[in-house]
Amino acid sequence: METSGAQPQTFGQTEINWDKLDKTKFYVVGAGLFTGITVALYPVSVLKTRLQVATKDVAERTAFSAARSILKADGIPGLYRGFGTVVTGLIPARIIFLTALETTKVAVFQVVEPLKISEPSKAAIANGVAGMIGSTCTQAVFVPVDVVSQKLMVQGYSGYATYNGGIDVVRKVVKSDGIRGLYRGFGLSVVTYSPSSAVWWASYGSSQRLFCSLLGYGSDCQESPSLREIVGIQAAGGVVAGATASCITTPLDTIKTRLQVQVTGQDKRENAREVIKKLMAEEGWKGLYRGLGPRFFSMSAWGTSMILGYEYLKRLCVKE
Repeated sequence: METSGAQPQTFGQTEINWDKLDKTKFYVVGAGLFTGITVALYPVSVLKTRLQVATKDVAERTAFSAARSILKADGIPGLYRGFGTVVTGLIPARIIFLTALETTKVAVFQVVEPLKISEPSKAAIANGVAGMIGSTCTQAVFVPVDVVSQKLMVQGYSGYATYNGGIDVVRKVVKSDGIRGLYRGFGLSVVTYSPSSAVWWASYGSSQRLFCSLLGYGSDCQESPSLREIVGIQAAGGVVAGATASCITTPLDTIKTRLQVQVTGQDKRENAREVIKKLMAEEGWKGLYRGLGPRFFSMSAWGTSMILGYEYLKRLCVKE
C-alpha cells in the first residue's frame, strides 16, 4: 500500500472554480453579502459624484467639505441618496457579472495554460478578459441604475433638479428623452467600466501570484499557503487592484458622470468633447481627476471588502 501524501497545491490550484460551486446558494447568500458591503461604502460614491459635478464657484473642493455640507443639509440620509435604486438594480447586474466573470475566466485559463509565460501573466490575461466581458454584459442593467442614482445623489445641488424618488426620476427622464435618456452615457460607461474592470481583475489576479511568490510559495515550492496567508494575499491584491484601476480610469468616470447628471429637458446638452474642454478650461488636467480621492478610497476599500467577501462566499458555497 502506498503511503505518499497529497501533493502540495500551488496558489492557482487553491482557487475555487465555477464548476465547484452551489449556484443557488452562491446567488442568494451573495445578494445579502454584497448588499451589506454596499451599505458600508455607498456614502463614498455619493461624495465622489458630488465632487465630480461641482461647478467652479462651489466651495466644496474636498471630500470632507462635501460631507459636512451634506450632513448639515440632510443628515445621514443625505449620504444614502439613490441607495434603494442602486440596491434594487445591482442584484441582477451582479448575478450577470459574476456568472460571466467566472465562466469566462475558466475558459480563458484553458486557452493560456499551454503558453510559455509566467503564472502572474496567465492570471492577468484570464482575469482581465473575464473582468472586461463581465462588465460589458452588465451595462444594459447598470447604466439606467447609474443614471437614476446619480440624479438622486446631486438633486437640488448646484442648480440640479429635485425628484421624489427613483420612480419620479425614471418618469421624468423617459417623458423628456424617451428610453434612451436612461442610457445616457452608455457608450462612455462601457469605455469606462469595461477597461476599469479589466484592469482591476488583471491587477488582482497577477498581484496575488506575485505576493505568493514573495512569500516563498512559487510553482516549485513544496508547501501550500495557509488559509490565513491566502486571505492576506487576496486582501493585498484587492488594494493593489483598486488603486491601479482608480488612477487609470478616473478621468473617464468624471466625464461620464457629468454627462449623466445633466438637467433633464435642457435645450443644449454638452457632449463628451465639450465636457472635457470645460473641465480643462476651469482647472486644467486636474479637473479630469475630480473625485480621485474618494474614487481611490472607494475602489481600494470596495475592492478589498468585495474580494474578501467574494472569496469567502465561494468557500461557503462549495458543493458538498
